[in-house]
Amino acid sequence: MAARPWVTPKEVREYSEVASVQSRSDARLRVDISRAEQYVITYTHNDFSDVEPLPEPVKTAVLILAENYAHNAAIISRELKSETLDEYSYTAENSTIEVSDLDLGALLDGFVKPIAKSGITFRLRKL
Repeated sequence: MAARPWVTPKEVREYSEVASVQSRSDARLRVDISRAEQYVITYTHNDFSDVEPLPEPVKTAVLILAENYAHNAAIISRELKSETLDEYSYTAENSTIEVSDLDLGALLDGFVKPIAKSGITFRLRKL
């Protein structure tokens, strides 16, 4: 089995060019990595217990997701929704990145395991 965590906080920092991700604590990055790993496991229905070492596309997907989670957490924690100063008003746009925008399917679709169906399937045909 590929030992978890699949990536380290140091690897996420080295991959990222975002200052808020690079300055994030190891404890918080470990949580982001754990969330990214769980997303990959859920998406693929595959815990990669039968693979050693972890395939590079899966590791890349975890790096991208962990960076995304860290970036979004930093944005949300400091983002102002609106502010009014005398006659001047300011409203900030939501600049978080959605997971669906990361195009992880190209990296992970080859590792998706089919879900076993429970129950019985009947097929009827005309005689």
